[in-house]
Amino acid sequence: MSGDPSLYPCFLGPYAENDDLLESLVVGFLRDHVYWRRNLHPEDAPAIPTGANRRADYIDFESRLRRELHSLSAALKRSVPFHSPRYIGHMVSDLLLPGLTAQMLALPYNPNNVSADAAPVTIDLELKVGLQLAAMVGYVADPAREDCAFGHLTSGGTLANLQGLRLALSLKAFPVALRAAGVPLPSIPDDDWAAFNLLPGASTALFAQWCAWLASLPAAERTPWSRRVEAARIESLGIAGFFAKHAALSVPRVFAPATAHYSWSKGMKMLGLGRDQLQLIPGKAMRLDLDALEEALHGCLRDRQPVLMTVGVLGSTEFGTIDPIDGLADLRDRMHRDGLGMALHLDAAWGGYLATLFRDTEGGLRSADAVGAEFARFPSAAVHAAVGAMSRMDSITIDPHKLGYIPYGAGAFLCRDQRAIALLSEGADYVFDQAGGDDFFTRHRQLGRYIPEGSKPGANAAAVYVTHRVLPLDYSHFGRLPAQSIRNTEAFIAAAEAFVARIAPLAHALIPFAPDSNLVCLAMNPRGNHDLATMNRFMRQLHRALSADHDRPLQLGEHFGSITTLKRDTMGAADTARVLEALHLPPDALDDTDDERDRIVILRHTLMNPFLLDENGASVYIDGYFDYLEKRLAEAFR
Repeated sequence: MSGDPSLYPCFLGPYAENDDLLESLVVGFLRDHVYWRRNLHPEDAPAIPTGANRRADYIDFESRLRRELHSLSAALKRSVPFHSPRYIGHMVSDLLLPGLTAQMLALPYNPNNVSADAAPVTIDLELKVGLQLAAMVGYVADPAREDCAFGHLTSGGTLANLQGLRLALSLKAFPVALRAAGVPLPSIPDDDWAAFNLLPGASTALFAQWCAWLASLPAAERTPWSRRVEAARIESLGIAGFFAKHAALSVPRVFAPATAHYSWSKGMKMLGLGRDQLQLIPGKAMRLDLDALEEALHGCLRDRQPVLMTVGVLGSTEFGTIDPIDGLADLRDRMHRDGLGMALHLDAAWGGYLATLFRDTEGGLRSADAVGAEFARFPSAAVHAAVGAMSRMDSITIDPHKLGYIPYGAGAFLCRDQRAIALLSEGADYVFDQAGGDDFFTRHRQLGRYIPEGSKPGANAAAVYVTHRVLPLDYSHFGRLPAQSIRNTEAFIAAAEAFVARIAPLAHALIPFAPDSNLVCLAMNPRGNHDLATMNRFMRQLHRALSADHDRPLQLGEHFGSITTLKRDTMGAADTARVLEALHLPPDALDDTDDERDRIVILRHTLMNPFLLDENGASVYIDGYFDYLEKRLAEAFR
């Protein structure tokens, strides 16, 4: 295990080692921006006259500006030191220089990526980012193909997940609207139940047929037919109106693993589907329990309860675990053969960029042996199969601002077939050019038609695009970053196992679940304690020592981490019993409903910092972290 020297130029660095590079880039492009302004129409007289900076009000303004900016700069020194290898808490690390500088470069141009009129350059960059990510996950990424994938950026994974729900609902309800409008297409199912249970691919194809049929009509007939269909759509009628008109149907259910992010609850509420329609499937070893899901889906089929979507997770937010995505896709296919159709969405907000490790330079999927050649344990057969099945998902969420090392505000949504996204189109004549086109970029350039936002920064698109160009999304380029994080993880696990043995006289400790990616959790219970609430208070106190405290100088914090919790419904019965026994807690310890007695508080470590290991594989920061924990434990038992 070692650090990767090829990553040295990629970041500003823990000690700002690359400050000269960043400064020269920022200053150079600031000057370039100034020249651009001056040369747009050099014949124009300056609007701000020479000598304005000697006016009293100018001097007063400059004084206030400098004072407030200095105050802000001072306050920001109390920020969490995400750049430091001493920080192994949440899903954030140092930022890649290509993205950081590209975002700084684009900011003064202030492009608004909802309309080509407001962002003629960065709109296209965002569409290209969608294609870059599509190729990374195995989708068709050739814009010349009608079934090419489509993707766009969002503020984060929450909005991307919401977009997945929006699209799935639109695709599910559209065939029913065609039936209600009386559209004479032979491929429309004969009854509402069958129409409501088409797979997203079939609904997309039906939508394309409808568009072609509509275009073939005489001009005078198109508008009436279009209005009839729009009036029958769920987007026009609303949830209540649509299901009132189709009494044989009910509001569809969404299934997600118990490890799913809380954004799924938000999305259900925002779309008006209701939180009660979201059913979380209990976990098995922190991963989706396919048997439990299959039982629930058969119950829906028996009760004629429609299912909108089932969610899989590739890199859970709290544990980094990866669901059996291949098994989920197989299960969906079996259920559809029995008459129950649903969309599949992959929440890969955290783990999406791990796919770069599995892609060769030609875009093919590498074998498990090839991927694992440089690691001790990664990837498991299950993880390799899950990554290989990403392309079977109908839509995917990925966060460039997590394992993409991009500044915040850069999530991403992908759908497998570009034709589907037109179902979300929103007209606004004052913003969007009505002229269409057959070219991929011309067709999607009015991006605001399809996305939830009404305004969005083009600078984020520039950051992601340039990063992907400098570090292409394959194992030999961008993949070096997740590869380093896996090496970090394996070094951390080895150090954790030695730590657990050393502290045995003081505490019972374990890694509760073998990680699938680069998150590792650690549970500890003081020896002799059998009360869960006492253990949790001990762990929270330990976490406070690992937190950035605004009331004390940041430099007094030696290491920085985070916490999460284990619950019975995410672990499953067998693993719950195993973990409780290892921690010397009673078997019924999690049966209470009290907040401190229905969960196990554990330390959570995100090992994405590229400089945790040095070039020779030495792990000064990881070893220092466990030495620090051991010291804190010893102090607690004095």
